[in-house]
Amino acid sequence: SWNAMIAAYAQNGQAEESLKYFELMRVEGVIPDRISFITILDACGSLGALSDGKLIHGSIAGSGLGSDVVVGTALINMYGKCG
Repeated sequence: SWNAMIAAYAQNGQAEESLKYFELMRVEGVIPDRISFITILDACGSLGALSDGKLIHGSIAGSGLGSDVVVGTALINMYGKCG
């Protein structure tokens, strides 16, 4: 699954690859779920990729998951790591 690939890269020090797979997932028309967002936000935080994180934040707001507590925590962690 897409989430498994994104998580595998993110958890093995290859956060840039996880960002590539996340984008490919979206290009293929797959709608990210809460696990997708939580995982990719962690990858953004690991890379210090604030601009990518902000774009993903916008996608979260549009997805209806903005009030999800775990997603919100992942956002706070990402912003904290990105400075």
